[in-house]
Amino acid sequence: MTSTATARQVVPRTVRRPRRRRGESLRGWLYASPTAIFVACLFVIPLLLVLQMSASDWPLLGGNRGINLPKNFSDAVMHRLFWDSVRFTLIYTGITTVILIALGLGLALLVQESTRWKGFLRTAFLIPSALGLASASLLFYVLYSPIAGPFADLMKSWGITFLGTPTGALWSTIFLIVWRYAGFYMLLMLVGLQGIPDDVYEAARIDGAGRWQTFRDITVPLLRPTFALTTIMCVTGSLLAFEQFYILTKGGPDNSTMTVVQLIYNVAFQGQNSLGIAGALSVIVLLALVVINIFQLRAFRRGDEN
Repeated sequence: MTSTATARQVVPRTVRRPRRRRGESLRGWLYASPTAIFVACLFVIPLLLVLQMSASDWPLLGGNRGINLPKNFSDAVMHRLFWDSVRFTLIYTGITTVILIALGLGLALLVQESTRWKGFLRTAFLIPSALGLASASLLFYVLYSPIAGPFADLMKSWGITFLGTPTGALWSTIFLIVWRYAGFYMLLMLVGLQGIPDDVYEAARIDGAGRWQTFRDITVPLLRPTFALTTIMCVTGSLLAFEQFYILTKGGPDNSTMTVVQLIYNVAFQGQNSLGIAGALSVIVLLALVVINIFQLRAFRRGDEN
């Protein structure tokens, strides 16, 4: 009787455990399903569609006309503005990345050292980050305007223009981006600085290290993960630059500020109206981003190992 009762008690428990595990697994999938649907609709499906376009003869208003490989990629690379846009995008990315990371670190050190004006400085530096990039571009478009801008009279009297020359358009756009994102990168750098233990700095002071030596030998090496994050974000964002140049310069003057992403837009919706060639350009940009990010991660990882 005792063994039979024990068996009756054990069987329901063994049956309940798989049911409980199935219920927990189902609950986990339900929690993850909104994110999965979001990623599928806004990333996976568009990516597959772009891959299909890049392999097809796909006019803007004509629909898919069949496979067109490798002509789409050869036409994309042989486009008259492709290499110029690549060169300009790399120049813009290099200048913007160096300025933003250096300025973000400088502002973070200033905010960290300041005691009386700390709250005011943080707020002042972060306010531009709350403004959307398109809105900021429209704001600076009015500021740079030689007709309706606040500097119109000064520009006429001095004979200068912000967006009328290739160099002026480049640096005017860089100034906009630095104004818009410097506070954001300052915040990232500040988080990294606050993650460095105070004991390390106290030990350096006891050993007689000065400010510059402490910054060079302690702050910079311990900020390497933050540098990796900010560099990858800045390089990726700069390589995908579109709104600021589309609003401020439209790629001019004389296509001198044409970025790769703006070239994709022009090929797809202006001029050639070819979604196939635009898709090929998009795939090339995607592969370039993957390679560049892998190179950056390996470079920072080697630095950590050293």
